[in-house]
Amino acid sequence: MNPIILIPARLAATRLPRKPLADIGGLPMIVQVWRRAMEAGLGRVVVAAGEKEIADAVIAAGGEAVLTDPDHPSGSDRIFEALTKIDPQGRHDVIVNMQGDLPTLDPALLRAVCAPLADKTIAMATLAAEITRADERTNPNVVKAVFALAPGAKSGRALYFTRATAPANDGPLWHHIGLYAWAREKLARFVALPPSPLEKREKLEQLRALEDGMRVEVVVVDTVPLGVDTPDDLARARAMLASMHPKAQP
Repeated sequence: MNPIILIPARLAATRLPRKPLADIGGLPMIVQVWRRAMEAGLGRVVVAAGEKEIADAVIAAGGEAVLTDPDHPSGSDRIFEALTKIDPQGRHDVIVNMQGDLPTLDPALLRAVCAPLADKTIAMATLAAEITRADERTNPNVVKAVFALAPGAKSGRALYFTRATAPANDGPLWHHIGLYAWAREKLARFVALPPSPLEKREKLEQLRALEDGMRVEVVVVDTVPLGVDTPDDLARARAMLASMHPKAQP
């Protein structure tokens, strides 16, 4: 495999305006995210920026960035445009879509999401962690991954993703983590498809892949990374990064 990590980022955020440029440890958040991606040691990392300010911040920190159409409907569309610009020869066969609001992400999660793509029958891999808080079981903002997990296995084939509480009855529920690794040709197919009926109903774009018959593998991990969406999240990220990632400080 020859993976590349692509990080979509744009300034249009409603709950935390100009989020990618928010200061964390003396650096813009998008630079901290880029650093976590580099620490995974998987290879090339590129920020797919919707605005020049984001690209400039990454380049100033020594990273690589490419400008994309600011009006893309999803991160998948943004990273695919970036991919076609920076790698038209198709050298990278595994494409990792890392959200631009994960400045405290454990780099091991990036390696974990890539691993299943060694199996060429898998179109896309993603992550899930067991739900341990009772309120999250019924919270529609906590997306549930429903997948086949054999005894002792660490990953299984995705059957569905939903905002509802599923599956029913006793047993674990799994919190889906929006980190994706794609086989390149499947990502190209995915972005060419129209939004699917269940995708539009649940507002979950990964359902488009399942409805198209693609095989999606879900890897079990221990914790859900902090996504920064609000000022409170930002404060938590600053504290976490200061205590857990001292090398990330300038």
